[in-house]
Amino acid sequence: MTVLVIAEAGVNHNGDLGLAKALVDAAADAGADFVKFQTFKADSLVTRGAPRAEYQVKNAGGEESQYQMIKRLELSESMHEELVAYCDKKGVGFLSTGFDTRSVDYLRDLGITTFKVPSGEITNLPYLRHIGSFKSRVLISTGMSCLGEIEQALDAVEAAGTDRGKVTVLHCTTEYPTPMEDVNLRAMANIGKAFGVAVGYSDHTPGIEVPIAAVALGATVIEKHFTLDRNLPGPDHQASLEPHELKAMVEGIRNIEKALGDGIKRPSPSELKNKPVARKSLVAARPIKAGEPFSEENMMAKRPGTGISPMQWDEVIGRRAPRDFSEDELIEL
Repeated sequence: MTVLVIAEAGVNHNGDLGLAKALVDAAADAGADFVKFQTFKADSLVTRGAPRAEYQVKNAGGEESQYQMIKRLELSESMHEELVAYCDKKGVGFLSTGFDTRSVDYLRDLGITTFKVPSGEITNLPYLRHIGSFKSRVLISTGMSCLGEIEQALDAVEAAGTDRGKVTVLHCTTEYPTPMEDVNLRAMANIGKAFGVAVGYSDHTPGIEVPIAAVALGATVIEKHFTLDRNLPGPDHQASLEPHELKAMVEGIRNIEKALGDGIKRPSPSELKNKPVARKSLVAARPIKAGEPFSEENMMAKRPGTGISPMQWDEVIGRRAPRDFSEDELIEL
């Protein structure tokens, strides 16, 4: 199964359609399957007095409230429509996370068939039921959650009509950037075992090694924030990859996909040619006369591996030489 790579543009467009299109270009160039934005109305997402997260204050600065910050980062309906068309033109899929039921409905009207539950909504029962009623593919991020909360979210989506086979649960740590010691990547596999679901990983660590490692551990979906420039103003830029890093991550993931193989241990096509060169055969350790018994004194194993295998040592010991052998000559019976 091919790993689905989602380049998370999020709000790194800073409310600018031109910047959003440039992010689409970068995602397409990197080879991502999808570029994902965020769909919300500030009035439906956050109260006017809600504080910003610590990382948002650190990364974006200023004195504005979370509401003011979110309001600046809304994408209008016309911007959504232009981005869907632009993604189609560029050959990369369009996705967006809807943060409320009205936004989710709008995305459905746009033709979106995969719905992302962000970590902050995993305990939003009406929202989960609404998405579950679509009976579409669902990605659930699990930042800040425990197994019990994941189970409740899965049960809600499933009870609303979505088969569990259509759900992928993304292990995630909601901190930007995530310290390596907080990643707990082994939890991803445990989620899959606990609930019998496909798993993936939504990454907020610096660099690209953790999402690549997640693929080696069985992730079927990788989501990673990216930006055109980490120095741009905004809450998420500093914890995002730049385009060349995104491209390197996608290449690394595709290489690991190939390297994982089918799990059957057998000689690969590329190494078969080296078999006779690297393995050994039974050879004469010194000149051997015809009729002389083969022994530990007159026989040894040396390259190449084109003669009798040393694994047949016990079968050859004691048998008589059918002819004279020179030193280093391959033994024949």
